[in-house]
Amino acid sequence: MSKQLHETILFPDASFPYIMYTANSEKIIPEGRGFNDLHWHEELQITLVTQGRLVIQVNGIDHELLAGQAILINKGVLHVTTHLTHNGQYVSFNFPEKLLAFYADSAMEKNYVLPYTDSSLVSLVIKGDVEWQQIVLDMLWDMKKRFDMTKKWGWEYEVSIKTVQLWLILIHNITLPSEEAPKYVKLQQERLQLMLSLIHQQYSTNITLQEIADAAHLSISECTRSFKKTIHMTPYDYLIKYRIKKSMELLISTDYTVTEIAHRVGFNHVNNFIQSFKKHQNHTPKSFRNSSNEIKQQQRKN
Repeated sequence: MSKQLHETILFPDASFPYIMYTANSEKIIPEGRGFNDLHWHEELQITLVTQGRLVIQVNGIDHELLAGQAILINKGVLHVTTHLTHNGQYVSFNFPEKLLAFYADSAMEKNYVLPYTDSSLVSLVIKGDVEWQQIVLDMLWDMKKRFDMTKKWGWEYEVSIKTVQLWLILIHNITLPSEEAPKYVKLQQERLQLMLSLIHQQYSTNITLQEIADAAHLSISECTRSFKKTIHMTPYDYLIKYRIKKSMELLISTDYTVTEIAHRVGFNHVNNFIQSFKKHQNHTPKSFRNSSNEIKQQQRKN
């Protein structure tokens, strides 16, 4: 898989590789990837929606989740939060599979961890429609409280125990896909990752559709078909969306003029940038920057 899409999670404590991200449309605490940022990581992830509604795309499939619902995402799977309501918020628990195994080559690892994490299981939506799912959701809310509280003596044990209990409930109630994903599906995923990586690296240049297709040794038509099938937009639309995302980061974190930012993210003409930005964000770049600055000032006062 492409390293550009790969996220290396920076755990607060390397001796306890477990982290809870709290995210809204403005920021992620601690700093991480997720909102409008396609990525993958080696760790398992469980995302719980705490406010509003979100749409999370996992291997090209959109899942809509409401407050109080959750999703498990397997290791090594491409995912991105594509939509979050204005007041929306979610937390993501990320941890390595070895936490569930207790130690390498254990019976737990062989019988209850690797058969699931190394399978073609991609994700599992947990909506609370049945009793076991509601139990899992209650456990996730409890884990969130433990992370939000001051870390008291033994909290690492408590979180680990709760996570293992949660995992046991999950695997007891799901049926694994009977077969591995077909080879052509995996190949298609690898090709897409190559093309996305090129966009992420070269978005600030005059990158062409031919260059994007060449990254995966595809024709232009096959390249376009791959994007539409997997991430539901054309390569060009994805490129523009990614440029807008990078421009938002610059508008918030720098004093560059709108014209400078337009050129830095790959727009040849500032008017095209402004029109595209407004289409995607319902704001001009200037009004977006102003509102972001107002929010920052308000946060400082509080």
